[in-house]
Amino acid sequence: MSTDVSRRYRSCKEESTFITTHTLRFLAFLLPDATTLRLDACHVDTTTAQITLLVRSTQTHVPCPLCATPARRIHSQYTRRLADLPWAAYRVRLQLRVRKWFCRNRSCRRRIFTERLPTVAAPWARRTLRLAQYLVALGIALGGKAGVRLGLQWHLVVSRNTLLRLLRRQPGPSFPTPRVLGVDDFALRKRHTYGTILVDLERRQPVALLPDRIADTMAQWLREHPGVEVIARDRSSAYAEGARQGAPGATQVADRFHVLQNLKDVLDHVFTLHEQTLDTVNATLRP
Repeated sequence: MSTDVSRRYRSCKEESTFITTHTLRFLAFLLPDATTLRLDACHVDTTTAQITLLVRSTQTHVPCPLCATPARRIHSQYTRRLADLPWAAYRVRLQLRVRKWFCRNRSCRRRIFTERLPTVAAPWARRTLRLAQYLVALGIALGGKAGVRLGLQWHLVVSRNTLLRLLRRQPGPSFPTPRVLGVDDFALRKRHTYGTILVDLERRQPVALLPDRIADTMAQWLREHPGVEVIARDRSSAYAEGARQGAPGATQVADRFHVLQNLKDVLDHVFTLHEQTLDTVNATLRP
């Protein structure tokens, strides 16, 4: 009887080990980069709704970030803690075991360097690249406060300032020099601080924001972006002078809004000038 119990116990233990091993193998496919990372253990805390993954790097040699010489000699190890994309309602934290290496290039100034994982996280970052990309997309679509509210529904805990900071770190998009350029001002602080917005009127998209609305700033931008043929602007003398200095060959025209505004001003002047005559005509035609 005792032999049968012992056999059953060993069988259950082997089955438990089998399930655990295969579960870890399956979870490894959910890592940011399964080719350079290995999952050693997984801990689930139901109280705080957090999953902690113990992960280590599997790179056999890494290039020096300064001289690109492959290093093979390990100096030491340390743990990085990274936030990753949530799994359903559980927050995911990676405890990533990485190494420091000796650079074998004697002429390199960096004798010891930290292992880089460019497909997982940026140096000194506290979140994975894919989590950062999700947050950037969230910030671009909704901005700060609205992005935070939607992020909470997706179990992405982030602050408004973090979203805005990630957006500011993104490189500005590059646009071709517009052929037809729209110029207008906008208020950074109404009645106090104004800037200038430049719009590609053919593609209907902004191309630049200038910190003020003076002629020299606009002229400098036009000199750095030659090829503008038509400049649609308001009645500002500063914009007219900036266009003459920066793009003397461009044709300056009034934009649609200011054409209608000019027409309105002329009609107001005509109606005011001939107010008595118009009143007499209205009185004559009135039954």
